[in-house]
Amino acid sequence: MATTSPVEVEPDLTPDEITLVSKPWVTIVWNDPVNLMSYVTYVFRTYFGYDKKKAEKLMLEVHHDGRSVVSNGSREEMERDVQAMHEYGLWATLERQ
Repeated sequence: MATTSPVEVEPDLTPDEITLVSKPWVTIVWNDPVNLMSYVTYVFRTYFGYDKKKAEKLMLEVHHDGRSVVSNGSREEMERDVQAMHEYGLWATLERQ
């Protein structure tokens, strides 16, 4: 019976590249001079389904800190969330966490 030795396969990505690929992306909502705090809270509750307490916490981060991370996930998911925030009239961007 013939035996075969295990074959080592070099990964296509280095460990650093694998780490970068696996890191989630985030959606950031930025403070603006246009939208009311109650509206921002409404958007977070409506779009993300956050309860009132969490939506208000995130809205206050936007108001006081100038920005808040409102969601995280894959790049495609965050692109969708950013687009939705734009459609609601909020300033939003995505970046790697």
